[in-house]
Amino acid sequence: MFGLDMTFLTFVLLATVSAGAVAYALMYTNISNEAKAAKRLDTVKKAETDRAVVKASRDRLAEAAKRRKSVQDSLKDLDERQKDRDRNIKKPPLRVQLRQAGMSVSIERFYVYSAIVGIFVTIIAFIAGAPLIALPGALLAGSIGLPRWFVSFRRGRRIKAFLNEFPNALDVIVRAVKSGLPLNDGIRLIATESQEPVKTEFRRIVEAQQVGMPTAEAAIRMQETMPCPEAGFFGIVIQIQQQAGGNLSEALGNLSRVLRDRKKMKAKVQALSMEAKASAAIIGALPFIVAFLVYLTSPSYIMPLFTTSKGHLILGISAIWMMMGIFVMKKMINIEV
Repeated sequence: MFGLDMTFLTFVLLATVSAGAVAYALMYTNISNEAKAAKRLDTVKKAETDRAVVKASRDRLAEAAKRRKSVQDSLKDLDERQKDRDRNIKKPPLRVQLRQAGMSVSIERFYVYSAIVGIFVTIIAFIAGAPLIALPGALLAGSIGLPRWFVSFRRGRRIKAFLNEFPNALDVIVRAVKSGLPLNDGIRLIATESQEPVKTEFRRIVEAQQVGMPTAEAAIRMQETMPCPEAGFFGIVIQIQQQAGGNLSEALGNLSRVLRDRKKMKAKVQALSMEAKASAAIIGALPFIVAFLVYLTSPSYIMPLFTTSKGHLILGISAIWMMMGIFVMKKMINIEV
């Protein structure tokens, strides 16, 4: 009985194994195909993921290259414009010089005033007893030299006042931008609340915006009426920020800090060169002082310089040499920062 049960169990076990083997043999192909299909699917998914990663990386590189090229083109365009403006700034026409000096007089009226000043200086020289040969020089100096020197003096004083106030105006714009106001509102605030001549220059930007000119272009044009590098820096910062993006408040804050550092450097250079300027002033005044002292002690000894033709020739040559020396010392002392 026990042997019969063992035989039956063995038969059942063998039958089960046989059925499983037959089922495995029949399903092996399907299982293998499914495994291969799953493997191919994983490979395709990995390839698609790799392609997506590569495409995203390529897109980022292309975008970075495009942005870099845009910035380079902007800088190149700005550099070309800056060179054109520099040519006008170094040797501007008289009409531009009058605008840069803050003078509202027309070019025709300026010529009339120059002629009046020339005639007045000539009359004063004639009354003072100057020789007739010196009167044309007095007329030339009074009609051309003195008025243009006055324009240059007003121009330099206006630039100096602008540089003293400009960093404060930039700080106001930075605070306005940080508080959420747009750049145009900050510029309008400076155009109404700041001191001259910063107020006038920013008012020109506002007026240019009102006729449809972009803010960057209006800021770039500031250097035409305010011939200093600092005004050009402001226009370049606005131009680059609008074309390439970025933190405007941080850029203007850095510009304000740079302008203050430049101002400190100029003051330091001026302090270091004061000794040389004092020496140049003493050397330049020494011939006049000596001539005056000699006139007080021995008038007959020095008067031939003013009464004879040879004396006039000596004075003229001495004046030319002295002007050359003053020009050389000025170039040596004035250090550009």
